[in-house]
Amino acid sequence: MASSAQSVPLKFGGEPLTADRARRMSWTATGLLAAMAVLFFATHGLLGSHPAWGYVNAFAEAAMVGGLADWFAVTALFRHPLGLPIPHTAIIPENKDRIADTMAQFLRENFLTPAVVARRMSGMNVARGVGEFLSSSADDPSGPDARSRITGGAAEMFAEVLESLDPDRLGNQVRSGLASQFAKIDVSPLAGRMLEGAIADRRHLPLIDGMIRWAGLTLEDNEETVRDIIRARANAVLRWTGLDERISGSVLDGLYKLLAEVLVDPEHPLRHKMEEGLEKLAQDLQHDEETRERVESIKRDLLENPALAEWWMGVWERIRRSLIRRARESDSGLGQEMRKGLGELGGALKKDERLQVQINRFARRTAVGVATRYGTEIVTLVSDTVKRWDATTITGRIENAVGRDLQFIRINGTLVGGLVGMTLHFIVSFL
Repeated sequence: MASSAQSVPLKFGGEPLTADRARRMSWTATGLLAAMAVLFFATHGLLGSHPAWGYVNAFAEAAMVGGLADWFAVTALFRHPLGLPIPHTAIIPENKDRIADTMAQFLRENFLTPAVVARRMSGMNVARGVGEFLSSSADDPSGPDARSRITGGAAEMFAEVLESLDPDRLGNQVRSGLASQFAKIDVSPLAGRMLEGAIADRRHLPLIDGMIRWAGLTLEDNEETVRDIIRARANAVLRWTGLDERISGSVLDGLYKLLAEVLVDPEHPLRHKMEEGLEKLAQDLQHDEETRERVESIKRDLLENPALAEWWMGVWERIRRSLIRRARESDSGLGQEMRKGLGELGGALKKDERLQVQINRFARRTAVGVATRYGTEIVTLVSDTVKRWDATTITGRIENAVGRDLQFIRINGTLVGGLVGMTLHFIVSFL
């Protein structure tokens, strides 16, 4: 059987398998069949010269019949023999869609039903297996692919956990926990000490510069408003003589000049006043009861504000999706510290039987949930993918995978047929 498919390298039993090897085996089987035909016709005229020629001729005749029958059977799997539209030939290309549906149904019934998944996992100690894997990987971090295996597996498990849990409920729980802890913190002294430390380390200077620039931009955006205020307060004489415009321009120019001087001169008196104001604020935040109470009141109002809760849920959802995405990125390593932590977790999973029970229960429920939720989509994907293949593609892939073994069937059929023919000749000779 000469294959018409492309030479597509496959892996079969760990050995590279190509269409060329299947084609060579096809020529071998065909050559053996041709040799039997030549032997049959060559010995036909020698039957009366010696009894042995009868056995040789019977062997060749039966071998031809067996070889031709197996050639027809093997060829009929993939195409019409000799191009003739014989019924029940070209079985694989003619039944491509049915094969796809059968494969999908087999996968669904034997692997992806919740009952099957639960039954198969009931006898599995997933937690102990994970513990042994984590421990062995941590003990030999320099082994082949140890880093990628441990970090990739942990990252995927982390992503699955985040996806399996209810995002709204988990977000509310995280928000409640953070709010509870934040409510216990006395924010005012903490903010005062932070500001005091920033001033001592001169890290407050960018803050002052930012305030000055902000004042300049605000003044620039509101020039007309300032001019209107000056005009409104000028008397009629100034407006009649047009001095109000000059005065407003001079005021604005003076303000811009003042802000520029404060920005470039680190020793400007106004900058010192701003620094004194920040120092006083730092002291009040730590020691002034009225200031501390105002800060605490603001904190409570923020925690009780529904808008903050809504904002947090949006932030949490973005964090959750980002964690899932980053966990599944192949180039996102977890690092040495994560490997060490996973090694300790593996040791705990190997020794703690109660933890094993909890992990196994969670793994079983997660797997059943995945099968229930995505089982239909998985089998549909398999079926649709096979159906989208054209007849030549699926025929070529199957033939490249098993074609060489099918040619052995032809060779065995030729030889076995010959032995059967010789045996029958022997029996008939003694009747």
